[in-house]
Amino acid sequence: MNELLALSLSMGLLAAPPEAGFHAVKTLPIGGQGGWDYVTLDSSAKRLYVPRSDRVLVLDLEGKSVGEITGTDGVHGVALAPGLDRGFTSNSRSNTITTFKLSTLEVLSQTKATGDGPDAILFDPFSSRVFSFNGRGQNATVIDANSGAVVGTIAFGHKPEFAATDGKGRVFVNLEDSAEVAVIDSKQLSIVTRWSLAPIADPTGMAIDLQHHRLFIVGGNKLMAVVNTDSGKVVATPAIGAGADAAAYDPSLGLAFSSNGEGTLTVLHQDGPDTYTPLAVVPTKKGARTMALDEKTHRLFLPSADFSPAPAPTAVMPRPRPAMVPNSFQILVVGR
Repeated sequence: MNELLALSLSMGLLAAPPEAGFHAVKTLPIGGQGGWDYVTLDSSAKRLYVPRSDRVLVLDLEGKSVGEITGTDGVHGVALAPGLDRGFTSNSRSNTITTFKLSTLEVLSQTKATGDGPDAILFDPFSSRVFSFNGRGQNATVIDANSGAVVGTIAFGHKPEFAATDGKGRVFVNLEDSAEVAVIDSKQLSIVTRWSLAPIADPTGMAIDLQHHRLFIVGGNKLMAVVNTDSGKVVATPAIGAGADAAAYDPSLGLAFSSNGEGTLTVLHQDGPDTYTPLAVVPTKKGARTMALDEKTHRLFLPSADFSPAPAPTAVMPRPRPAMVPNSFQILVVGR
């Protein structure tokens, strides 16, 4: 028993699942107009970056405004490079990437993307480059984080979704329509390999466990793929909720999370690199499909809103979406 315990501790895994205890701690009323997408949290600065259609709200972790980044038409995501005092936004309607100064929120430059529909965006510290993943363009625009200049384009032939970096020269990106992961050499700007995510369909959010070399990828068919980043093998497919759009991993707790648009948060315990136990399904709010994790406080921040009933289907719009109730935008904080 002592040898097994020592082995589990040496692997950096928790000896036994902690009691879940996750629940909605509070709701931060934000209000304002516009949709939202990926939220980004800076634990050190205690700031939350929230895209709102044509601007980025910068909030403290109590929901109070710190400032705004404007001129970001169709903004989807925000990437941070604290060591460079730089931040970057992906703007789908203007097909641009905005560079701003983290300390002042001053916009420094606008870079034209090399593909349509910039969506997810990632800063890779190994190469000091920013990767804007262009959904409609089915490619990635790569810019130098210091100068903002375009240094290359990577074509996928499929729609890229969320991405993660191992910090050692590899960037991983989901290809939604082909249910694959493309592995990019961030220095050479080439695709090294592609991995099938079967049985996962429509992969969206991605998180990474750097210590145990695992990716956590949520799919549209209510499964999460746990992928070995050395071999590309799908080693586990735990069940999650419907409408998932983001994944997170807390290394100190050994927990993986899936935020599900149906109004739940799936919490999974990492018993071993290839073994995951369902720990809790936490009620959240319908529409809370994206999230950001604060690894210092172990709290999750999930944006959502109130919605009116969906209108009746028509031939022109067979699946109409419900309208957001004005000024109902909020951020749900989940913790223990």
